[in-house]
Amino acid sequence: MKTKIATLQGKWAGDFDSNNAWYKEQALALAGKGIDLVVLPEMFHTPYFPFEENADFFNMAIEKEAPLVKEWQKIAKELNAVVVFPFFEKRSRGIYHNSAFVFERDGSIAGLYRKSHIPDDPQFYEKYYFIPGDTGFEPIQTSAGKLGVLICWDQWFPEAARLMAMKGADILIYPTAIGWMKQEPAEIYPRQQDSWITVMRGHAVANRIFVLAANRVGTEGDLTFWGTSFAAAPDGYILQKSQSDFLGVNFVEIDTDEIEENRRWWPHFRDRRIDLYGDLLKIWRE
Repeated sequence: MKTKIATLQGKWAGDFDSNNAWYKEQALALAGKGIDLVVLPEMFHTPYFPFEENADFFNMAIEKEAPLVKEWQKIAKELNAVVVFPFFEKRSRGIYHNSAFVFERDGSIAGLYRKSHIPDDPQFYEKYYFIPGDTGFEPIQTSAGKLGVLICWDQWFPEAARLMAMKGADILIYPTAIGWMKQEPAEIYPRQQDSWITVMRGHAVANRIFVLAANRVGTEGDLTFWGTSFAAAPDGYILQKSQSDFLGVNFVEIDTDEIEENRRWWPHFRDRRIDLYGDLLKIWRE
């Protein structure tokens, strides 16, 4: 099955209305272009606020029935495209998630993923805001394919990618907000970015699956997001990659039949030794 994908790479516009207007404009411009899947960056509707611990930022969270959610459901229907919609979710009083809805072409909700791995590093104090997700690693079936939606910090964990692939995902999708801190030496910037790309290409190769990453750009506080949204084929080959400062839509077309072809030639799943992997369930092996 061939799937035409549009990835939106944007930056925080300074206020909620302007920010949403930019993303809407980019998305609605895709109408009539035969796009099957639209992917937005992590928490695209807010600034990247976890650079500090501030209780006021909880006010940015939205509930699953919020007007913004319904607005983008209508956009999915207007585009006749599946939409991956990451958002800061208020689940109940005092309970918040870093989440992503998947909307079907008719605007209905195909599924929900809540970020499983939550970082706590300088400028990325997410444990203060989000509790770990409870949706597990379950691909979401859509008319654009079976989508293995994961979010940002999840991208560093091969276990999450493997489980999504084992359960039949066609594409691993990583909405992301990652960048450089100004306190870090500039000479390590290229190495960090290369590590980020390489680990996800590794997931593509090890699982013989397509991988898509949608990052934001721009400077917010001490963070400069490095963009570089990309798509990789099941052999890790980069099909498309944007520039670090690019603002707009990235396009790529994939053919999920390549997954079967790759797995015939590179039968990684056939040769797995699950009888030897028990220690993976331990926190640490002494």
